[in-house]
Amino acid sequence: MIQSSTMKLSGAKPLSMPGLLLLGLFSACLALPARASDHTPPPVQPATSFADVEVHPDEKVAIAAEPYDTKEKESIFRVDYLSHGVMPVRLVVTNNGDKPISLRDARILFQTAAGDRIQTAEPEDVERLMTRKEREGGKIPLPGPLPKIKLKPKASNQEIEQDFDNFEYQALVVEPHTTRAGFLFYDVSDLDHPLRGAKLHLHALRNADGEELFYFEIPFDKYLKSKSGQMN
Repeated sequence: MIQSSTMKLSGAKPLSMPGLLLLGLFSACLALPARASDHTPPPVQPATSFADVEVHPDEKVAIAAEPYDTKEKESIFRVDYLSHGVMPVRLVVTNNGDKPISLRDARILFQTAAGDRIQTAEPEDVERLMTRKEREGGKIPLPGPLPKIKLKPKASNQEIEQDFDNFEYQALVVEPHTTRAGFLFYDVSDLDHPLRGAKLHLHALRNADGEELFYFEIPFDKYLKSKSGQMN
């Protein structure tokens, strides 16, 4: 318990000015909000609040994709996925209709600029990728006389499992007038510029009557353009 400054302890000397300043700084630190290192998912916002969004007005569904492609953004995770060739993508699904929609049979694929489609990675896929990179020497070759970049050590299975438990998209049903969000992880280790010209492709989403919704294709170039505009 932090005691009031009006209280005086028996036999205790009053705090000097430096002591009071230190106490004030300590109290301020206690009041700070949770940081990214607390591994807390970001707050849920409607899909239409993101730059990279596709809206189907007739079906009253909007879906957004937000790549976590910087060290700062991915600091919410326990594992540095980017350095191991894994791209976290936040999926945000908003159902503005009066009936639920189902993602139980949905296919959510990372479509590269060349047209190849990458399935979502499971924890064991991420573990295999990190193990493979360690066998290859844990270094990325660079052109010319530049030295190789040494990768960070492989994360533990427990850290990967905890991240997937905390962050992975898990909502099989999106209720009426509700937004659900979570992360998908894709192995893009073979791509030099994974987001450029790529898309998030979703199909086999169904309405309450079991009818398949029109597919969604969300180009990541929209995200890159908005990101470039923020930097200017």
